[in-house]
Amino acid sequence: MFGHEEKIDRKRVHLINITSFLMGFNASLLAYVMSYYLKEVFGTDNIGVIYLLSYLVILLILLHVHKIIYYFGKSFVLHVSIFLKTLAVAGLLIFPVSVAGIPFFVLYIVTGTLAWTALGAILESFSLDRESGRIRGMHLTIMNAGYLMGPLLATQLLGDYGFNGVFMLSFLVYSVIFIFTLLFIRKTNHKFKKKINAMDMLKKVIKRKNIMRIYYVSFALEFFYALMTIYVPLYLLEKGFTWDELGMAFTLMLVPFVLVQYPMGLIADKKTGEKEFLLFSFFILGISTLMFYFSESPDIMVWATILILGRIGAALVELLRESYFFKRIDGNDVDVMGFFGTARPVAYIVATSISSVLLLFFSVKWIFLVVAVVCFSAIYPTFRLADNKSEKDFLS
Repeated sequence: MFGHEEKIDRKRVHLINITSFLMGFNASLLAYVMSYYLKEVFGTDNIGVIYLLSYLVILLILLHVHKIIYYFGKSFVLHVSIFLKTLAVAGLLIFPVSVAGIPFFVLYIVTGTLAWTALGAILESFSLDRESGRIRGMHLTIMNAGYLMGPLLATQLLGDYGFNGVFMLSFLVYSVIFIFTLLFIRKTNHKFKKKINAMDMLKKVIKRKNIMRIYYVSFALEFFYALMTIYVPLYLLEKGFTWDELGMAFTLMLVPFVLVQYPMGLIADKKTGEKEFLLFSFFILGISTLMFYFSESPDIMVWATILILGRIGAALVELLRESYFFKRIDGNDVDVMGFFGTARPVAYIVATSISSVLLLFFSVKWIFLVVAVVCFSAIYPTFRLADNKSEKDFLS
């Protein structure tokens, strides 16, 4: 498992983490208001088709991202992605709450996924497998510390200045990120050693059963993120809660991402591996989503508590899937990373397709029942995973 060549560059890891913090903050500014933006444009809750189109484009790109990196290198892809994302936010600022803004909305989603994929590939190039849980845990903790700051600020800006206020701040932060990465994340254009096509890549990963199982784990988590991010704000707004209340609830629900991921990564590296806690985490995720379906409470703190419980499970799954996956590849496996990254667009495509049909016949509430079923379905492939050995196992 640890047989490939590695070296760690802690200075570059720190620079990547700073970039991740800024990107996390900016992503969260828009994450929980964009579904409301689409509802304002189209006048309906059934907005899944826009996400569906966006993630179809992402899926096509990720299936060929190894070719893009092969020709241009990782840092170049990162720089171009952030530049295009900055342009996308500028377009949303120019065409607020109108159909003319939709192409920029799609560009924003597509380039965001590409930027995170490139950043993850760069991080893997400077990491060690035996420290994967700690490195990924710290990376995600720093990213989520940035993410934690966004929802409350975004909802306040939305209430005071409308979408223009949110988009203007996002544009300024992305401009800073673009300049920072140009200055400090350079000369990381490691080229892909072997050029293969998408079909060869699929054949390669299908043979690796544990990669396919952790892929489904990632799919289930991204399915959860897709529908909860889109429909929780709309559902709670329909129940009469205000944007100020939602901003507070969403900020509280993100706290577990900052508190649990690095300690969990440390435990996975040193003592347990990932498998056991993944099983526990999906149980929490499924139960919390069922609670969201059954609750009728008029108290925002009850909803915040349910959201926090769900995000404890999500935070653990997010860290453990990263730790497990990256222990089984190295920085040259850009094709496998690209395939693993397709879990998100595939999940969004499936999730938004299901939700679009479901909302033709049922209320938004039923979406949460579907999410719970998908979360519980990940328990079996998780149980079948061959666990990674911890440092304790190597020493015994």
